[in-house]
Amino acid sequence: MDRLNSSLAADQPRFAAYLEALSGVLGHADWIAPLKAYCTGLLLPGARKSIEPMAARIAPARVQATHQAMHH
Repeated sequence: MDRLNSSLAADQPRFAAYLEALSGVLGHADWIAPLKAYCTGLLLPGARKSIEPMAARIAPARVQATHQAMHH
């Protein structure tokens, strides 16, 4: 598990740069947070068929709000 954690830590700057590049072409600042949440949810373990399970993993205390933000 330590190897996985060190690999994830090493990839954090690359992921942040990737999200920054995507954010630059969105055209609207309100879309950046949902984009980051969605991309993070895709990379986390668990179901990816629906946005709700991703929202539950990203923000367990705010599942409904996160789910709605990712949809719109």
